[in-house]
Amino acid sequence: MNQHTPDMKGFSRRRFLQGVIGGTGLSVITPSSFAKDPGKTSFANTPSVLVDVTRCIGCRACMRACKNANELPDNTDLSEGFPISWEHQELRFDQWTVVNPSTGANANGDAVTRNIKSQCMHCLEPTCVSVCPVGALTKSELGPILYNADRCIGCRYCIMACPFDIPKYEWHSGLSPVVGKCQFCTRNRLSQGRLPACVESCPTGALKFGRRDSLLFEAKARIDSYPDRYINHIYGEKEAGGTAWLYMSDVPFENLGFKSSVETSPMPPLTWDVLSKIPIVAAAMAGLFGTLAWSLNRQEQSE
Repeated sequence: MNQHTPDMKGFSRRRFLQGVIGGTGLSVITPSSFAKDPGKTSFANTPSVLVDVTRCIGCRACMRACKNANELPDNTDLSEGFPISWEHQELRFDQWTVVNPSTGANANGDAVTRNIKSQCMHCLEPTCVSVCPVGALTKSELGPILYNADRCIGCRYCIMACPFDIPKYEWHSGLSPVVGKCQFCTRNRLSQGRLPACVESCPTGALKFGRRDSLLFEAKARIDSYPDRYINHIYGEKEAGGTAWLYMSDVPFENLGFKSSVETSPMPPLTWDVLSKIPIVAAAMAGLFGTLAWSLNRQEQSE
């Protein structure tokens, strides 16, 4: 694995859960407090982040913190020319969050520029997990969607299925395929009772971490208290069936480049609807990938 590839080898769901159980409780809200009660399907306690677009100054401190916390290559000058001559930054397999200025018309029709942070939205019912044939992508017990490079076969179904176009593929890794996306700092911070690196680094409070129900309550309270400042829409509350990253803004989201065509119902059932219409192909693929997944499970159990 080259120096540009995130070191995800040797990590599995089993090891992650062991880390969570062994995590220490700190004075902040700890991830263990987000565990859902048995038998309940509510996502109210899912660890989430509220992004207030009106508070982001575009300092890109979150980008630098993400790279440092996840040992990603810091090969881009994120501050040169700030903020006038910024280079547009793209999500990559080794760059899991970006902040870029976006100009759009507000409710009055005036063109305004806002700084938009992008990363994996961590869907409550993730399509990427539902289409992954070998379990390389899993929804963790805490909620975030995790990626295990040891299992990945490079099929890129997750990239095609994501309604937000988030996962990125490393095209130069040869026989060692790697998909990169935000891990919500699950292994190195949340399981230790620490805030995600991006949230901790934000100097203006544009990012707030907490339980999803509490953040939704706060966002709605802000909108009710300042109706002239915010539009009445929390992006991520219903998109794709709901996400762990929630956005509030004073500019319509579609005017800032957010995907407005995302379904409001969970996406995995739609995936199954498509597969069920081609039973022969579905059966063949299920058999092939089921055998591979079984083999991987046996290999992990023998370690």
